[in-house]
Order: sequence, then C-alpha cells, then structure tokens
Amino acid sequence: MSKPKVLAITIASAFIGLFFLLCLGWAIMDHYGKGTSDKEVNEETAIKKNDFPDDFTVVAIGDSLTRGTGDETGKGYVGLVIEDLKSEYNRKPIIHNLGINGQVSKELVQQVRQPEVKRQIQAADVILVTIGGNDLFQKGRTLLEYDREAITVSQKNFLGNLHEIFKDINKVNDTATILLLGLYNPFIDLDEDFDTNRIVRDWNNETAEVVALYENAIFVPTFDLFQLSVNEYLYSDKFHPNKKGYRLIADRVAPLIKWEDVER
Repeated sequence: MSKPKVLAITIASAFIGLFFLLCLGWAIMDHYGKGTSDKEVNEETAIKKNDFPDDFTVVAIGDSLTRGTGDETGKGYVGLVIEDLKSEYNRKPIIHNLGINGQVSKELVQQVRQPEVKRQIQAADVILVTIGGNDLFQKGRTLLEYDREAITVSQKNFLGNLHEIFKDINKVNDTATILLLGLYNPFIDLDEDFDTNRIVRDWNNETAEVVALYENAIFVPTFDLFQLSVNEYLYSDKFHPNKKGYRLIADRVAPLIKWEDVER
C-alpha cells in the first residue's frame, strides 16, 4: 500500500475517532443534565424547599388572653400550644406573640395594618386570635350596668371590626389558617338570672357566623370549657383563666394545627 493511501486512512480514522468521542461527550452531558442552567437548578431546589419547609410560624394576636395574663408561668394558652406542637412534631415552631393587654377589636384593626405586624402575618402558617372579651364585658360593666341596647351596639361594632381584621389578614396572607377563640363567661356564678350566659352565647353565635364566611378561618369555642366549674379555672381576678384554664384552651386549639410537612 502506498504512503499516500496509508496517510489518508490514518487521517480518516482520526476523524472517525474524534467524532465518536464528541458523540460520547454529548451523550454524557444529556444524561447528567445537558442544558440545565444555574437558574433552573436553583428554581428546582427552591420548589423542593418550599414543599418541605424547615420551619413553621405561628403568629398570635389579640388581647390579654393571647398574652397569657393569669398564668403565673407566663405561658398562657399560646405557650402551651407551642409546647404541644414541639412535643408532637419534635420541632419547635417560630412564635410571634403580639397580644396586648386590654385590647379591643378597633385597636386590633389598627394593629394588623402596621407594617411590621403585616410582615409577620405574611410569614405565618397559623394565626391565633383572641378578641372581643373587652368589647363585650368592658371590665365588668356589662354585668353591673346591664343595657341590652348598648350591648347590641357593641356587638355590631365588633362584628364590623372582625370583618376588617380578617380582610386585612387575607390581603397579605390568604393561606394561613386563622383560629379565632370564642368567649367564655367568667361571671356565671355571679349572675343569678344567667343573662350573661345568653349574651355570651349570642355573641359567640354571631361571631361564628362571621368566621364561617372566610375559608381559611376556624371558630374555636371555649364557653363549654368553663361553664360547669368556672371558678376552678379562673385566676384570682375572676376574669382571666389560670394555668388550668389555659390548659383547657390549649388542649382544644393544638389538635387543630397540622404541621403536615414535618416528619415525625
């Protein structure tokens, strides 16, 4: 065979070998993610992180019951709920307790509109709310100065404020579950005619009707928890729950919170 033919065959073989190497390289790239940009990888990673979050955030807003007034440990029902969730899921949720002693519904309307509060609500998975007790009882004046007409006006104003609170929450976060606690009657034993029982029940019924209008909201009754042994579960001020009273409330609230994405 002449040298030119040998040279031609050698060059052709080299090109063929190079072609097969390139094909092999393309095949490897295709198998291990050819064409996947850094942006696409990051987006896929973000989706996975969102599907399996590392944290769970609870925001508590409202009045002195949210603050835990009457519980000498300072935990209140909110702290006890957090402990229950930690025990159930072996992880501790992030908690922001924004309760204010003595707060009424019109003040809560303003609070949920504050930029920092809105930011915390936006990050919440669950929002716990206690409000209305101060609107209705007015530091005991409802019992001492019974006026059905005045109570009706207070109830109407409260329900309007409650709508505003829910609407403002849903503007920044319409996926968080809102748990609104109903009222109990701390004055059962002081009211011989049980007028306050009828008032509180009606107040709770009207409140539950408002809550039912919002898909992500749940009304949590507490009236029955205190009805038969109210003094056993009240603090010395005969208004706020004591530690045992808050335990009753927490036992009702905690099972309603599902931290479904966390492995047990």
